[in-house]
Amino acid sequence: MRLLVVSQYFWPEYFRVNSLVGELVKRGHEVTVLTGLPNYPGGTVFAEYRADPGGFLSYDGAAIVRVPLFSRGRGRVSLILNYVSFAVSASLIGGWRLRGRKFDAIFVHEPSPATVGIPAVLLRAIKKAPLAFWVLDAWPETLQAIGVVRSRGLLRAIGSLVSFIYNRCDLILAQSKTMVPQIARHCNGSKRVVYFPSWAESIFSPANEEAAAEVPVKHGSFSVMFAGNIGEAQDFPAVLAAAEILKAHTQIRWLVVGDGRMAQWVGAEILRRGLQDCVLMLGRHPVERMPAFYRHADALLVSLKDEPIFAMTIPGKLQSYLAAGIPVVAMLNGEGAEVVERSRSGLTCRAGNAEGLAAAVLELASWSEERRAQLGRNALAVSASEFDRDRLLTQLETWLEELRVQARGTTGRLSN
Repeated sequence: MRLLVVSQYFWPEYFRVNSLVGELVKRGHEVTVLTGLPNYPGGTVFAEYRADPGGFLSYDGAAIVRVPLFSRGRGRVSLILNYVSFAVSASLIGGWRLRGRKFDAIFVHEPSPATVGIPAVLLRAIKKAPLAFWVLDAWPETLQAIGVVRSRGLLRAIGSLVSFIYNRCDLILAQSKTMVPQIARHCNGSKRVVYFPSWAESIFSPANEEAAAEVPVKHGSFSVMFAGNIGEAQDFPAVLAAAEILKAHTQIRWLVVGDGRMAQWVGAEILRRGLQDCVLMLGRHPVERMPAFYRHADALLVSLKDEPIFAMTIPGKLQSYLAAGIPVVAMLNGEGAEVVERSRSGLTCRAGNAEGLAAAVLELASWSEERRAQLGRNALAVSASEFDRDRLLTQLETWLEELRVQARGTTGRLSN
């Protein structure tokens, strides 16, 4: 198939869409990616891209069409400009650069924002190609949950935009089972919405990596590691409150690997609360090095704010944690917590519950190494049974082929 992937984020930014594209090429498909300039999560265009833009026009055999955009920056205004500029640039400049090219299907990767669907809908109409939309972040509910948008009128307007996009999709993929009815609320009639979770990347599988030298060695310590985006949704106020509760337990330390819009605030709070000895911020590192950092982790922390929409979410990092075979500590509600509890791969507490998180960490630290190792083995088992990449991508491939066949059977244009 000739496939167009539309994603605001792509290599050298790290998202699962990278491996999705690489695998589709390996399976014999001709893939083109429409994306922006790499600037996530730091907020500025990557230095390596600025030094050699021509070196980032293909990935694992897929052609990359890049369009200009405003960088994310650190403020809300710059973030809005980032979202809007990509939607406009991908629609106009992207549409022009893709002129004359034919596609059998269009696939949209949407970890946020939903506005990535605007150029995809336009290209669907122009190219007469069916559109599959992978919803990883439900709008407008997430915007309300993290306080980016508070105006009820603006939230209704964004909801109308989301409905406009969804109703012009031929297939909508939801990253969790509980998100399926939530998405369906924004659709008119019987739009096809199916469950399609993120997968566990093989890079996170247990390996004999040397432990990262950036992490200070502390013998006899119990290390809880958070790896990934440091943003509003991850509820670092509650995480730091838990660290403060356990401050007297000097064997417990918290390792934060990553960057994001809340990173400066977290650093300042660590100093204000006097947590420098037990909470270490280790910065952002290439994803390829994560196994080396995981070697220092006795437990891996995943957290989301106490908001209804996040209870419908399986955080993408959870699949990576499970594939690493390391016990999970989850401060979550809903489906993400259910995965951990059902698989017996770690301990959970309610979202926003700092006391519960502190208790879970303290309990896990008191367990024997063998008892914790069993949690890791359980994590590997559920990773293989429910979040296997090859099986999930084969299912996606089947759906896209079905869309292609159905589109060939229509006359004139695709129905909305």
